[in-house]
Amino acid sequence: MRTYLSAALIVLVALLVPASAVAYWADRRLGDADHYTAAMAPLAKDPAVQEVVVTQATRALSGQIDAGPFQGAVDALLGDALRSFTGTPAYRTAWETANRAAHTAFLDALNTGHGDAVTVDLAPVIAQVKGELIADGVPFADRIPETHLSVKVMEYDNLGALREGFHVLEIAGVWLPVLTVLLAVAAVAVAVRRRRAVLATGAGLAVGAVLLWAAVGVCRRITLDDLPSDVDRPAAAAVYDALTAFLRTTAWVVLALGLATALAAWLVGRLRRTP
Repeated sequence: MRTYLSAALIVLVALLVPASAVAYWADRRLGDADHYTAAMAPLAKDPAVQEVVVTQATRALSGQIDAGPFQGAVDALLGDALRSFTGTPAYRTAWETANRAAHTAFLDALNTGHGDAVTVDLAPVIAQVKGELIADGVPFADRIPETHLSVKVMEYDNLGALREGFHVLEIAGVWLPVLTVLLAVAAVAVAVRRRRAVLATGAGLAVGAVLLWAAVGVCRRITLDDLPSDVDRPAAAAVYDALTAFLRTTAWVVLALGLATALAAWLVGRLRRTP
């Protein structure tokens, strides 16, 4: 009976590993402004994301500047200025500011049900570019309007379901990982042969890590396949990878821990049999 109970607990641990990681990620990473901003920060250097920023900002600004016969030259100048700006520390600061505001809007949408997309407001980027162009004496730079240009980075059709799921994960973010650890300890404690139970628990952790890794990959494919046609796919893939980097790292760490635990238990058994 104790053997069956231990086996059932190990299976439960393997299933709870991905659930625990996702719950902790949603509560402590995705739900925290500092962690969210830090996760999005590397995207300031991502070529696909930079190109979306340059394209969207150039298109929005050129449509609001009437330069007459010089329109083509002004558009090209704006594009070059924006591309140059994306490589500066000022752009990275503006990008961080924009993403912190986007996180606030995301949580507001989840709490109030308003809106159907997560967007990044490029107003800080445009303001910085305008100031640099005016300082350099570029013609028509003073005509650049103070505008709020939003770039869509995530869109969802069923906000209600997303809100409910996110709130459940927030609640489970603390106790579910703790429960997983307690069940792993219980699986060993109730076992008749504890060394074998330790080995099996390590294997269960490894299986749970593989399940987590697979879930992240499957969700990535589903998310990208469901994107609207007006959302840039490479940029969206970069955003998804940045936001789920913690989950992928967690999968590798748990996999290593599980395999190390199983190997250690196996080696102890071999040493005991050695005369």
